[in-house]
This record gives sequence, structure tokens and C-alpha cells, in this order.
Amino acid sequence: NLRRDFVANVSHELRTPITAIKGAVETLLAGANENPQDSQRFLEIANRQSDRLNAIIEDLLALSRLERDAESAGIELAEESLLPILESVVQCCATAAETKNVQLRLFCTKELTACVNSPLLEQAIVNLVDNAIKYSDAQETVSIEGWQNGNQVFIKVQDRGHGIPKDHLPRLFERFYRVDAARSRAIGGTGLGLAIVKHIIQAHNGEVTVHSALGVGSVFTIILPVS
Repeated sequence: NLRRDFVANVSHELRTPITAIKGAVETLLAGANENPQDSQRFLEIANRQSDRLNAIIEDLLALSRLERDAESAGIELAEESLLPILESVVQCCATAAETKNVQLRLFCTKELTACVNSPLLEQAIVNLVDNAIKYSDAQETVSIEGWQNGNQVFIKVQDRGHGIPKDHLPRLFERFYRVDAARSRAIGGTGLGLAIVKHIIQAHNGEVTVHSALGVGSVFTIILPVS
């Protein structure tokens, strides 16, 4: 059932941009290319949907690689300081935050370490921060915080956005699951970002949780074991 649902979801997600690209090209071939304004508009549609198609395929390949690595020897982990990783996340997301007029705040000590795969962990946190920015209003704050409690390391990404209805939370990390499909597609989401986060953190022998309230915002917390 999971395989059948996944194939159906992939087919649906790929069909949407392909249909849009085909429609734009057919319109151009039918004569719209003779009008510079129409030509520009339909080329922009084709370009935008091509980018969307590429993003879906890249995320699908990332999930496939994670599953393959998990089934073989697993990912390579090493004891690393988390502050440089979190600082890199902030740098990576800075442009998106500035465009949206959202402030990023980082709280983490130099001493905090964990056994991680730095590029993969950074990718997971970037996905969470990018989502937090997308679903925040202008002049809001997204905070990233790291700390240790006992034999666990916590990395929290918190926004003060619109929040997520409680009934959606149990399925939030499923592939292609969206709370608001139309809005997610409009802001460039592939529906795979949180599934990638879940797989990356599971490969670290950790877990990721979410707490959210409508009108208050959301908190995603990565929990990693201390080596």
C-alpha cells in the first residue's frame, strides 16, 4: 500500500509541472511566440515549472541515497562542534530571510558537540529553517538553538508563524504530505523536505519532533544521542 501510494503521489506531483510546461510550449507553437509579451510570459511559465520539476527530482534522489546508505553500512559520523554547522545554516538561509524580512537568531555554545555527518545534518536543519522562513510573516523571528541535556543533544528551530492544525501533525513527515497543498506549491515546496529531515535524523540514530499551535507558531526539535 505504501509503495502504491508513493507511486501515485510521485505521478501526481510530476504531472502538474509537466502539464504546465507542455501547455506553455503548445501555446508558443500555436503562434504565441509571434507576440513578444506572450512569448515572454509562456517562457517564464515553462522555466518556473522546469525548476519545480528539477527540485522534485533532486529531493527524490536525496531520499533514495539516504535509504540506500541506511540499508548498507550507514552514513559516516564523526564528533563535530555544532556551532559551525548552525552558523553555516544561518548563512545559507540569510538571503531568504532578508527577502522575507525575517530575522534569524542563533543560540549555541562553542562547546556543544555531537557525533554527526556535518553536510547531512546541515541539510536537515536548512530544510527546517527554510520552512520556518517561508511560513513566517515579515518582521517575525526564526530562532535556532542548540543545547545538551543529559545524554542527548537538542537542536530547536522555532518560528512564530501561522502554526499547523493538530490533526496534521502525525502525518507531517510523510512524503508529499502537505497541510496546504496550494500554498506549499506556490512558495516552491516539493512536499519532500520534512521526509528528508526525518531520514537524515534517523540515520543519526536520533529523532525529530514537532509541536505547533495555530496563530502561535511551530517548534521542530532534533534530538541526537551523545556519543
